[in-house]
Amino acid sequence: MLRDTLQTLLNAYGPSGSEHAVAEKVRELLEGHVDSMKTDALGNLIVEKFGADENAKTIMVSAHMDHIGLVVTNIEENGFLRVGAVGGISPELVRGRKMVFQDGLPGIAVLEPNVKNKARQDLSDLFVDIGAETREEAEKLVSVGDVCVYAPDFTYLGKNRVASPAMDDRCACALLAELLMYADNQKNHIVGVFSTQEEVGLRGAGVAAYAIEPDIGLAIDVTAWGDTPETKLPAVKLGKGPAVKIMDRSMIATPAVREKLFEAAQAAGVIVQREVLAFGGTDGGAIQLSRAGVPTGTLSIPCRYVHSANEVIDMRDMEGALKILLQFVDLA
Repeated sequence: MLRDTLQTLLNAYGPSGSEHAVAEKVRELLEGHVDSMKTDALGNLIVEKFGADENAKTIMVSAHMDHIGLVVTNIEENGFLRVGAVGGISPELVRGRKMVFQDGLPGIAVLEPNVKNKARQDLSDLFVDIGAETREEAEKLVSVGDVCVYAPDFTYLGKNRVASPAMDDRCACALLAELLMYADNQKNHIVGVFSTQEEVGLRGAGVAAYAIEPDIGLAIDVTAWGDTPETKLPAVKLGKGPAVKIMDRSMIATPAVREKLFEAAQAAGVIVQREVLAFGGTDGGAIQLSRAGVPTGTLSIPCRYVHSANEVIDMRDMEGALKILLQFVDLA
């Protein structure tokens, strides 16, 4: 079931600022399983599941729906599209990749030969080829401001691992959806936030946290890997369990919440890793700083090749994370 939910959400188009198709898929999955669903002004899908305890705390659990992409900035006379970044996208990682626009129009991202004697190429050297031969032909298909993303491509790697674009952060959206489906008579009030615009500044989660005023915040996201040749940090490995974040560039996890995650893992019988990330951030950073501050932690899924067209996770880490989440909403 978790794998099916994941694949359903991975197939939806949803770059930063245009996450509505992902939200619609989540709505379909959760219909009849939750107490309320609403969409706020920034496009966050906010889902409630009431707690059974009369002294229930409000726990905001956030997973972002958006992923990185390329926005059309200019259409050249010969029909090629010049593009800019939506989120942290690397020219080297995107070169030669099949891209897709919201209406299904395909294109190929191409990094032009380094004829400018640059030490390092950047996005100004990138264009997208949609097969048009003239500007007029291209303008019938796309407009400046349209966004393309890596084309969906779900691949099994061995028995336990899967690769796909948008694993960051649809794997966490799948976990949050499954938590909301399977949590039953839990002690605390769960407010699941399927957030927007994380990749461009943690925007959706900050707005949602301000409105919700949670007692506890928890982000679910991917983290980097340290288990491939010449890559040793962070000290996180695929298949060795989800990771409890200690800190990253956006936050130092609140010790009390962090310890509750370890306690939930022990109660669930799941081995976890400890994550110290020297870069990056998650929705947790925005939640923690909302209003007068919110005690916040992050549960991370180890993910290889983040922000590439083949982000790789291990389903055993996903299954362990779901068990932890189901315990956490009763323990916190």
